[in-house]
Amino acid sequence: MGERNSVSWNALITGYAHNRKFAEALDLFREMQADGVEPTEVTMVGVLSACARLGALSLGKWVHEYIDCHGLKLNEFLGTALVDMYAKCGAVMEMEKAFSGVVMENLKPDGVTFLGILCACCHEGLVDEGKRTTGPRPPINFHRQAAGQSLRYSTVLQKLAFMKRTNHWQPALNNLCRCQKVPVPAQWLLLVLVSLMTSLHFSSVICSPKTTYIVQMDKSAMPGSFSDHLDWYSSMIKSVVSSSSLQEIHGDAGDEERIIYNYKTAFHGVAARLTGDEADKLELEDGVLAVFPEKKYELHTTRSPMFLGLDREDSTNVWSKKNLDHDVVVGVLDTGIWPESESFNDTGMAPVPAHWKGACETGRAFEKRHCNLKIVGARIFYHGYESAIGKINEQTEYKSPRDQDGHGTHTAATVAGSPVHGANLLGYAYGTARGMAPGARVAAYKVCWTGGCFSSDIMSAIDQAVADGASILSISLGGGASPYYRDSLAIAAFGAMEMGVFVSCSAGNSGPDPASLTNVSPWITTVGASTLDRDFPATVKLGTGVSVAGASLYKGRRNLSTNKQYPLVYLGSNSSGPNPSSLCLEGTLNSRTVAGKIVICDRGISFRVQKGQVVKNAGGVGMILQNTAANGEELVADCHLLPAVAVGEEEGKAIKHYVLTSQNATANLAFGGTRLGIRPSPVVAAFSSRGPNSLSLEILKPDMVAPGVNILAAWTGDIGPSSLSTDHRKVKFNILSGTSMSCPHVSGVAALLKARHPDWSPAAIKSALMTTAYVHDNTRKPLRDASTAASSTPYDHGAGHINPLKALDPGLVYDIQAQGYFEFLCAQKLTPSQLKVFAKYANRSCHHSIARARDLNYPAISVVFPETASVTSLTIQRTVTNVGPPVSNYCVAVSPIQGVSVRVEPSTLNFTQKHQRLTYKVTFTTTARQNRPEFGGLVWKDGVHKVRSPIVVTWLVAATGMRSLQGCYWRGASVVS
Repeated sequence: MGERNSVSWNALITGYAHNRKFAEALDLFREMQADGVEPTEVTMVGVLSACARLGALSLGKWVHEYIDCHGLKLNEFLGTALVDMYAKCGAVMEMEKAFSGVVMENLKPDGVTFLGILCACCHEGLVDEGKRTTGPRPPINFHRQAAGQSLRYSTVLQKLAFMKRTNHWQPALNNLCRCQKVPVPAQWLLLVLVSLMTSLHFSSVICSPKTTYIVQMDKSAMPGSFSDHLDWYSSMIKSVVSSSSLQEIHGDAGDEERIIYNYKTAFHGVAARLTGDEADKLELEDGVLAVFPEKKYELHTTRSPMFLGLDREDSTNVWSKKNLDHDVVVGVLDTGIWPESESFNDTGMAPVPAHWKGACETGRAFEKRHCNLKIVGARIFYHGYESAIGKINEQTEYKSPRDQDGHGTHTAATVAGSPVHGANLLGYAYGTARGMAPGARVAAYKVCWTGGCFSSDIMSAIDQAVADGASILSISLGGGASPYYRDSLAIAAFGAMEMGVFVSCSAGNSGPDPASLTNVSPWITTVGASTLDRDFPATVKLGTGVSVAGASLYKGRRNLSTNKQYPLVYLGSNSSGPNPSSLCLEGTLNSRTVAGKIVICDRGISFRVQKGQVVKNAGGVGMILQNTAANGEELVADCHLLPAVAVGEEEGKAIKHYVLTSQNATANLAFGGTRLGIRPSPVVAAFSSRGPNSLSLEILKPDMVAPGVNILAAWTGDIGPSSLSTDHRKVKFNILSGTSMSCPHVSGVAALLKARHPDWSPAAIKSALMTTAYVHDNTRKPLRDASTAASSTPYDHGAGHINPLKALDPGLVYDIQAQGYFEFLCAQKLTPSQLKVFAKYANRSCHHSIARARDLNYPAISVVFPETASVTSLTIQRTVTNVGPPVSNYCVAVSPIQGVSVRVEPSTLNFTQKHQRLTYKVTFTTTARQNRPEFGGLVWKDGVHKVRSPIVVTWLVAATGMRSLQGCYWRGASVVS
């Protein structure tokens, strides 16, 4: 079976595991083995991750048993996945055994796993032992992500203590933390200690018995004895707290310390600090719909308008005064905003619309005057963050809407930045920078801080943004895929959608692994990332005379002589995996070895620009940054602090071979500025998270891709372009990559559509974006995947690459009202209590108008044939609304799809008036069952418009239920996100 077959197996098995169908997942394992298919690591990634999340210890043990009895060698991903699974399932002794296996194999313990165990040492009062074991703290400024990972994992360990398993930790942790049984390699202990010491200030809060829970209430169930919902919520909280906690509540602190947010618009309820037992009791109370534990989210980090066609002569109507009169406000949930940026100049803008109810909150370095006709609102949300992390240090961080990080300023300017001529980053990408909708307004909701973004803060921001009057929400962050009824962001976004607000979210940066998406709910627009036709070329000139192409944004005073070759060094080998020195981690480079030389560094563990700083500190004169297999040949340019060039995986291997086989290897680095007209483009970014949708195979995700690689936009004035504390350069614009950058492109285009069509629903806007997206690049060939250089599929690019001008006039739209999405949830077999989470408005109930998820009126079509081979035909139904000329006649065309015949009835749609709705059916009949998903497209044409829907057809593999273990079958692996 080929690679695509392996991908399809992975998707199906992972989907079963994530949907709690563990018996079917196991049977698929066996079927896969019987067919002679080599399982991928990614398959076990999904399964072991699902086991950890859902507590499926027996299935996880089966995987471990198979590995042992087949003598399969642990790798770092599989080993740390097993540790993670056992820890989250509360199997402490098994966790210790798995962890011992990881370190005995001389593998590097995954940062999340090891940091979580050391944090548990804190919980048991063994911090001193951990410090003595690992030695003194090295001088390093470790990035906040490591601290965030530590926090996330330690929260899991804390839950074990809540489940009264604390007594099991003591013997295990004594051994682990003192390393009496676990001889951890010294170089990795050094890395872990750095991370731990950086995040030790979390410990007093992490190990506290109270954490934040989001409590969703049935607003209509409030007893008549209460006149105010907050009083009722407070009474409910008091009813479940222990007597000792009551004394605390009624002491100096007061119960307002327990309730940190009151949700009133897109969501009803509170965020409160509770113990695990209190949360369990509260969930049983009448009127309580759901109780969610706090969840940590991570950021998914202007050539764009030109590339998207928004600067052409025929697009001037897009920017016309008529479109700007609607005064669309885009709420950006991020790290805040830098108001002095020229991108937020409000010259020529009309007064703030009367319907806007937002506010400009003040704080350190942010005053009322910093809001204007462009920035019409600025708020901060930090109670959930402080509850989890501790008080914000106002001397080192702005406890105000001011953006210290730069991410929020960049995304806000991408959405709606005013035109700025001569924008550039150190001379790179020189031109006019402007947002997708320069006439739109921006409201900044600061929900992300130095230690991350927390769900209670995000939900409060969504709730407030809807109440303020935002029409579009742009959310460039994510926290993994959870069941719909347990995903707090999805629930809040559902409420926003009910109020007519379009919500756009980033798909995540976990590609190219399959089923790696986040934010997959059908009412959210999920955006992947692609490239522009612009590049920043650089060259590595080897002593052999060979030149290797790469990319870089370096420009500084430390330049290499053009007439000289510099010694080249690599502190690893081509045959083994990377080690701390080859990764150029802090404290691993010896200046006697690298001084005066160009150093080759492997990607991974630390941030790309940080590796350059390590080389610089050790006396190196330059760096070659080599991609790993996960990155392939995709080149992401960085604003390094010393001459540095990023190269692809294959070129990097060739350079390493040259260094390791030559006694006097030399090189030089050259930088080529900015190059336009790159072909092919766009290309799906390797890092962009991929489908299928692990929650619902019938809902294709991502929805679309948009520019997200090397994007120029406004930047904070507080830090340099590399975001390193040692970078003292000040720039007005910066170049970043990530689905964080692609999301605001779609948010901005959605603002344009809302301005042109103010009566359109969020679903209609999404439909216009999806059905007009294109699937061919500028060489007229199918879009490609940067990780493989092969053609991408709808699992990679969704409906395709956005086409704003076409989306303004799509001809037909697939509309969905809130009840339609609710019917989809009914078809997902949610329980009545789970459905109540989404039924808070209009007292919704299931009308059963949608029998299967595939019948949701979605712009994409995904049909899944069941395991039963006797089912050879499936029919789906769609309804389109005419938003084009009143009299319009469309005919259908369907591309050939291997394994099925397709029949559309009727084959023509004849409209006689605008907004008329017509329904058609598509019948898929199996001609030959395929062992992988097959792809195609359906297009309605009227001579002017082409309304395209991507098609995915999947055949599930037969499963006969869980059988008793008679032996071992095959192995797999999991990674910790």
